[in-house]
Amino acid sequence: MSEKRGRAAVVVLGDIGRSPRMQYHALSLARQASLKVDIVAYGGSDPHAAILEHPSICIHRMTEWPKFTQNLPWVLRCLMLLLKPTFQFIVLLWYLCIKIPAPDLFLVQNPPSVPTLVAVKWASWLRRSVFIVDWHNFGYTLLGLSLGRGSRFVALYRWFEKHYGQQADGSLCVTKAMQHELAQNWGIRATVLYDQPPEFFHPSSLVEKHRLFLKLDKDLRYFEGIRDCINHGSGDIKTEERSDSLFTTTTGAGIAEKSNRPALIVSSTSWTPDEDFGILLEAAVMYDRRVAAILNEDDSEQEEVFWDRMNNGRQYLYPRLLFIITGKGPEKEKYEQKIKKLHLRRVAFRTMWLSAEDYPLLLGSADLGVCLHTSSSGLDLPMKVVDMFGCGLPVCAVSYSCIEELVKVERNGLLFSSSSELADQLLALFKGFPDECDALRSLRNGAIETRSSAAWASEWEANAKPLLLEVTSQNSS
Repeated sequence: MSEKRGRAAVVVLGDIGRSPRMQYHALSLARQASLKVDIVAYGGSDPHAAILEHPSICIHRMTEWPKFTQNLPWVLRCLMLLLKPTFQFIVLLWYLCIKIPAPDLFLVQNPPSVPTLVAVKWASWLRRSVFIVDWHNFGYTLLGLSLGRGSRFVALYRWFEKHYGQQADGSLCVTKAMQHELAQNWGIRATVLYDQPPEFFHPSSLVEKHRLFLKLDKDLRYFEGIRDCINHGSGDIKTEERSDSLFTTTTGAGIAEKSNRPALIVSSTSWTPDEDFGILLEAAVMYDRRVAAILNEDDSEQEEVFWDRMNNGRQYLYPRLLFIITGKGPEKEKYEQKIKKLHLRRVAFRTMWLSAEDYPLLLGSADLGVCLHTSSSGLDLPMKVVDMFGCGLPVCAVSYSCIEELVKVERNGLLFSSSSELADQLLALFKGFPDECDALRSLRNGAIETRSSAAWASEWEANAKPLLLEVTSQNSS
C-alpha cells in the first residue's frame, strides 16, 4: 500500500472523539498498513491518547456550521436546512482537495451520507484516489426517525446514499445482515468487519477501580437537585478527606471492595430518538417497587431512616443500584428532568461525560452494562456493547433483528423487549449481590471469553486490509 503515496485520509462528518470505529481505523492504517493518516473531522471531544500521540496521524478539525442557527425562527431554520449541507460540502472539498496531501485512499464513515459521500467521491476523482465507504448504518433510516419513512426528502436522501455508495471502489460494513441488504437491494458488495475493542478496553484492576472511583467521587456523591440512596450522608465528610470511595476501601492489607457497595450499571447513550431511555427509567421504578414488595418493606418509613441503615452496612437480599449514564446528545436534559422526579428508594442515576481514557476504566469497573440501541435500520450493531465486552462486562440489550450476531443470550448477556422484562433481569442477576449472584458471574465469564476470542487488530488484518490492498492496487495499475 506504500508503493504510491503512502497516505490515507479518514473522513468523518462528526465529532472524531465520538467516532471510535474511525479512530480504530486510523490506528490500524498507521500501525498495520504503515501509512501516514490524515483524519478530517469535527472537533468537540478529544480522541483517545493513542491517536493524539501517534506520529503518523494528523487530525484536521473542520469549521462547523454555526450553532446559533438552531435558535432562529422556524422559517429561517428551514432555509438553513438547505444552506447547511452546501456549507458542509464546500468545507469538505476544501479540506479533502487542498488542505491535506493527496492520499492513496479516502475511507469515509456513513452515515451521514449527504453531503459526505458526494464530497469524497468528487475529491477521490480529482486526486486520483481510492474511495472506500464504511457502512455503520443507513443515513436515510436515521432521517426517517424525524421526518417519517414516507417523506419525499427521505426518498431523495436514500437515492443520493445509494447512488454515491455504488460509486465507491470498496465497501466495509458492520454486520452480515447489512452485507446482505447492500448486496440484494443496493447492488453493493461489502466486506463485513465486525467491531472489536482495541487493547485499551480491558477489565479494570482493583487499583484502577479505586483510583477511578476516587476521581469521580464528587460527581457520584453530589448530584444537583437530587437526594437519594447514594448521596445520603455524604455531606458529613469533606471530599478532600476521603480515602475510601463508594465502592472500595483501604485496609491494612491494601484495597478491598465494600461488601455493602451499590451494584454499578453503565449505559452509554447518544440521547437520540433511536434509543428509548424511558425503558430504563421504567425498569428502575419496577425494580424499586418489586424489591420493596418482595422484602415486605414499610412504605411509610422515612427515607432518611432507610438510607441510614443502608449506609451503616446492613446487608439486603437485593442491592442498591447506581446507574451511570454516559454520553452527550439532544434529549439528555429532558431525561435528567424526568430522573429528578422519580424519588426512588434504592436506585440512583448519574449522568456524565468521561474522557477517552476514563471511559474504558468505568466499563471495566462496572457490574453490568445496559444497551438501549434499537437501530434505525435494524442492520447495525451497537459499538458500545462491543466496548463493554472488551472490558469483560456482561450486557442486557434491547432485542432487535440482528443483535444476536453480537449478544449471545445467557452466554455473555441477555435481551429484553420491555421495561418489565429488563426489571425481571435486574432482579434475577443481582439477587444476593455481591457474593451470591451466580447468574451474573456466569455472564461475566462469558463476556471475558468473548473479549479473548477476537481483537480489532486481527479482525482488521483479516478483513479490511485485504480489501484496501485490492482496491489500491487496482487503482495504481
